[in-house]
Amino acid sequence: NREAAMLQPITYRQLIADCEAETRRYVTLEREGAVATVRMDNPTRLNSLTPALCWQLHQTLRGLADDPAVRVIILTGADPAFCAGGDLELIARGEPTIKEGAEGTAEIWRWIRRQFGGVARLLTQTDKYCIAAVNGPAAGVGLSFAFACDHLIGSERAELVLAFGRIGLVPEVGCNWQLTRRLGYHQAMELFIAGERLDAARALQLGLLNRVVPHAQLLEQARQWAARVCAVPENVVEMTKAQMRKAADLSWDQALTLEEFAEPNCFTTEAHRAAVRGLLAAGRR
Repeated sequence: NREAAMLQPITYRQLIADCEAETRRYVTLEREGAVATVRMDNPTRLNSLTPALCWQLHQTLRGLADDPAVRVIILTGADPAFCAGGDLELIARGEPTIKEGAEGTAEIWRWIRRQFGGVARLLTQTDKYCIAAVNGPAAGVGLSFAFACDHLIGSERAELVLAFGRIGLVPEVGCNWQLTRRLGYHQAMELFIAGERLDAARALQLGLLNRVVPHAQLLEQARQWAARVCAVPENVVEMTKAQMRKAADLSWDQALTLEEFAEPNCFTTEAHRAAVRGLLAAGRR
């Protein structure tokens, strides 16, 4: 049955129906106060993005994005990997679909846009602060999900795998945008052609990770950073993320205008007024 299914075209609706019928959980969620830890949990397949895992991840993140009690989302994987990227079996299943021409290609486009792209958009566009705790190899779309987060902390076992070209693909799901802005065009293209597999130290040197910590301390360090985020007034984190996400694509004057609109809102909050009173009481002007 499995071999026969591999030869049949698939549709987006069919994939979603299969995901909704799946009873096994491939994504786990832990809540501690305002911090939610989301773990991709299919370690025998290196947390590759099977339809069920990707769909469950999307649904979980959507729920957290809509939850006013959540301020920080930590995204990680079950050891030994963060995420191996797109599931090769799903890619193989897509071949008979694509052979149908434009209609078949549209079915694949729907999955890539609504599920792969849907997760990346949630991470970048939600007001929640997102931390990628990269515990092992992050490849393909999995790497794009890590890059979509606001802070990347890697364990000493972290690897950023830029092997798109080796399997006949371009960098995907926002990876081109992320790499060229972090590294510039020439270095990003060099890493793509080389099919680089960057260890944690090299990724840190290039600025692709914010910091690297011992593997056993990864989640604790991520939670400590989450606590620092939660110590900053909620509206300030949300407004700053919204502005910084746009700033790289704006002129200086446009960025300044956004800041000018946001700043008066900050003046109205008790958190700001209390901080000013504290500084005045301490004799600081």
